[in-house]
Amino acid sequence: HVQLVESGGGSVQAGGSLRLSCAASGDIANYAMGWFRQAPGKEREGVAHIGRYDETTYTDAVKGRFTIARDNAKNTVYLQMNSLSPEDTAVYYCAADRWLWRVSFRKTDYGVWGQGTQVTVS
Repeated sequence: HVQLVESGGGSVQAGGSLRLSCAASGDIANYAMGWFRQAPGKEREGVAHIGRYDETTYTDAVKGRFTIARDNAKNTVYLQMNSLSPEDTAVYYCAADRWLWRVSFRKTDYGVWGQGTQVTVS
């Protein structure tokens, strides 16, 4: 299956914006994709999910502020993050699964993971 590499993390002030990218090593058209994050001392949590037909779902913590999108021609998934607050500080991970057909924020439902990119909001 594909390999994933996240990029675009960094430090921003509260209220600012950041766009994360998840680049895959191969075709992602047949994969469900998701973004997760893990803050210091907390469990890894789901943030956003996008299906094969561009269906998007968000957790309540980020709904209305974050947008997930996919560009299959570029084998890339994005996470646009607006109105950031210190509570959004975390390592953000991209995940994928070829056989996942439901909306899921369960870590065990995803078979492929990137290494993560740090987002710090002050």
